[in-house]
Amino acid sequence: MTDEKTTATEFEPSEYDMTIRRTFDAPRERVFEAWTDPERVEQWWGPAEFTVPYCELDVRPDGEFRIDMEGPDGTIYPGTGVYHVVDEPERLEVTSRALEDEDGTPQLEVYQTVTFAERGEQTELTIRAEVIRASEAVADSLEGMELGWSQSLDKLEGFIADESAVPSTGD
Repeated sequence: MTDEKTTATEFEPSEYDMTIRRTFDAPRERVFEAWTDPERVEQWWGPAEFTVPYCELDVRPDGEFRIDMEGPDGTIYPGTGVYHVVDEPERLEVTSRALEDEDGTPQLEVYQTVTFAERGEQTELTIRAEVIRASEAVADSLEGMELGWSQSLDKLEGFIADESAVPSTGD
């Protein structure tokens, strides 16, 4: 006699943990600043065709952040979180929360470690994302997490290249 079990796969958020690496043609201080200056983050954060209408960063241990992304259809996706480690210009560790339900409870929580390694005149960026908590309702978003990060990093690469082309004002 066979055991009658459900054929549905059990949702396991940790299966969406990921590591992504990208090398940028810029010194790590510039890449780190692109991650920690709200005016710069607004220029590149989010997948292709998303913009950032609101960005507030308190870049220090226990400091909080809020980054709202606006999708091409005008939908606002608020994201919040807290910095745990800020080791300028080498490392950031944050917990991000997003995709709130109707009660305002985030349905996705991810611990992210971002490292900035000098590689001569270049910077190797590594993002390690560990899904701490996620509801099954956000499975589609988790499926697209790696693509979203890849598109964001494409935008960051373009932003850094554009910023490098502008002469420094020596602020």
